[in-house]
Amino acid sequence: MQAIQFYKRKVPSYSICHQNQSAAFVREEDIAETYTRHDQLFKELIHTFFQEFLEVFFPEVHEIIDFKTIIPLSEEVFTDLIEGDTRRLDIVVQTKWKLKDALIIVHIEPQSSTQTDFHERMYHYFSLLYNKYRKPIIPIAVFSYDENWEENQYKMEFPFFHVLTFNFLTLHLRKRNWRDYITSDNPAAAALLSKMGYSEKERIQVKMEFLKMMARMEIDPAKQRLIYGFFETYLKLNDEEEEKLMEEVKKMDDAEKILELPISYEERGVRKGIKKGVEKGIKKGKKEGKVEVALEMLKEGSSIEFITKVTQLDREEIEELRRRM
Repeated sequence: MQAIQFYKRKVPSYSICHQNQSAAFVREEDIAETYTRHDQLFKELIHTFFQEFLEVFFPEVHEIIDFKTIIPLSEEVFTDLIEGDTRRLDIVVQTKWKLKDALIIVHIEPQSSTQTDFHERMYHYFSLLYNKYRKPIIPIAVFSYDENWEENQYKMEFPFFHVLTFNFLTLHLRKRNWRDYITSDNPAAAALLSKMGYSEKERIQVKMEFLKMMARMEIDPAKQRLIYGFFETYLKLNDEEEEKLMEEVKKMDDAEKILELPISYEERGVRKGIKKGVEKGIKKGKKEGKVEVALEMLKEGSSIEFITKVTQLDREEIEELRRRM
């Protein structure tokens, strides 16, 4: 097997300007809360579907990894000793290289906003990880912003001497054609259709293809909820668009299977209540649906904060569910 090729393009060089630059660990500029929430959504999705994500977007990486040896290391926190800031790397996984039976690190960093120094920050993360683990590292950046700007290389050089060139793999979702993924039964691809390159006129068609993908896949309720929640965060149709979508779905051969999908667990809860024929049953159905999803997400290891956002249950209720488990 050939070694993985890190393809790169030419980018501007960067010189050393501050004496304390090499002493600083990682400093992340203040990012708006909305971007932090987006990064958290991407983190949960890629963590849950780590193998599927690599399979569809980075097959050359997927090919060399032994997924039976996965060990998450994402709780690592690095501190800037000078400024006192902290940074938790988003997705860091230790695994084995199949052919060489050697440990490697995969670092995936979702980025939802444009930052001109991001490529330098990726090098800092790489340096910190390598300094701690001394293992080969595959660095990957996932760009989900609309702007057509990105770097996949960081250089350090002087007029008389080239010190280093650091490359990392990139996935810019807006540059991906959503039509290239609709025949896949990959849950990561289904969720990320919502962030790929489509026009306003294609919104209904993208949602329809998403539903068709979900109808083909057999996924447990918690993971279904995660995929639906992620998709509708970025592509939520208005009432008129939903009506047009349903009209198109009803014309399809597999319409019945698509219409049976639990598009939201609140709706499924309502249906349970309606079958009982009383308003109390409707409210109970909603709550039961949310509790069921919360239990499944707890089993999958999702954080309480994320489960609270998805189900809208109180934190105390979720903590009580975890204690009972």
